[in-house]
Amino acid sequence: MCSFFAGTLVTPQMANSTSDFHQKLILLAEPIRQSLSSTTPSDGSPSLKSHLQSLLPPPNEPDLQPLFTNFSLLCAALAASQTSTYDQLSWIPVSLSTSAESAFQDLQKAYSDYQNKDLLVELMPIVLPLLKSSITESSIDDDGDEASDRVPVAYAVVAAYQFKWFVTQIDLQLLGKLCSLIIPCALTALDHWSPQVKGEGMSVFIHLAKHVSCSEFSLYEDVILDACCQNIASSDEIWEHVVEMSVLLVTCTQQNNPRSPWFEKVLNEMLSHLWRQPRSKERRIAWLKHIEPLFSGMGIVLLGHFRRLLPLFFKWLHADDDASVLLVLDSIKTVIKFTWIRYSPYYDKLIDELVTLYKDASMKVERENIRARILQILILLQPCKGQQFEAAWIKHKHDPNLSSLSPSLTHCSS
Repeated sequence: MCSFFAGTLVTPQMANSTSDFHQKLILLAEPIRQSLSSTTPSDGSPSLKSHLQSLLPPPNEPDLQPLFTNFSLLCAALAASQTSTYDQLSWIPVSLSTSAESAFQDLQKAYSDYQNKDLLVELMPIVLPLLKSSITESSIDDDGDEASDRVPVAYAVVAAYQFKWFVTQIDLQLLGKLCSLIIPCALTALDHWSPQVKGEGMSVFIHLAKHVSCSEFSLYEDVILDACCQNIASSDEIWEHVVEMSVLLVTCTQQNNPRSPWFEKVLNEMLSHLWRQPRSKERRIAWLKHIEPLFSGMGIVLLGHFRRLLPLFFKWLHADDDASVLLVLDSIKTVIKFTWIRYSPYYDKLIDELVTLYKDASMKVERENIRARILQILILLQPCKGQQFEAAWIKHKHDPNLSSLSPSLTHCSS
């Protein structure tokens, strides 16, 4: 940590600068103190308000380190509430959230001018262990009991929101250097029983997967992927987070090994969860939106999963909503490109389902886009099993409802 945080102030000039800096912190905190004091929380949140007020800097505290740490934690909690869906943070007005974010930015700039260092980077070794501890306090204990009776789970949820806010504020060029501090805290969040805490931990991993080198995960690779698998059967409110996180992390860490057992395990866990409610619109849309990189990473190995994968696709081709239909058609196209559906007993069935959908699409809003995708898939299928395609297509060839489709396929085969 920086020298003045450690209390090693040496020269009178440095002492004067520190005094000015202390005063700057008090001035930044005052509007937040007043606004927080005048804000009335909803039922069930008074203890949370008291907790946040306890983070405000007392005017006569000589040690800058706890002042900086606590005020930064306060700003993070208030700023994170702006995008939070957690009920017990809904009482925080947008104006207070915006003021806290602005105050932290001013503090960060003042610190950079004073020390020529990044305040967030300097704070991480201090605040992340504190947040990790807050999350752990209300997690499940060694006897399998939830600790929420002893420590309010709201504190863990707030800590998770603070954690994500801090991580997403870090300069992307510096983010990789802090992964050894961030990843253990994110794993602790994933281990918590609360969906809100889990969801924030997942968002942190998604942020890391998009912005740091895959090598940053190497020390934690198996632990992270095991945590992904353990969380796939999560509640629906965080299903999209777990899908996106798992796909990003498994494709990043296993990118040169399509036969990795982690690809197999992640996909099997997801398919099992989807088969529990195969008609769930929310589950299928979230999954189809994010699954393409995993299909690409596995390539020809996907053939081993056709028994559970393609029957789901066939169901979803006839979903009531156009969004699902378009997404599943895109996924089918990806699977065909990487497997050419070789040696599959589903080849004829796929053609029949696509033809049925092509005709049914006349009643859909997205009929033009649906039919364009079907044509692209049929053109891909045609050369991969030429004679078998002709045999499957011949029974549909003279269907008057397919008059606009047949010439395109005939042209491709000539």
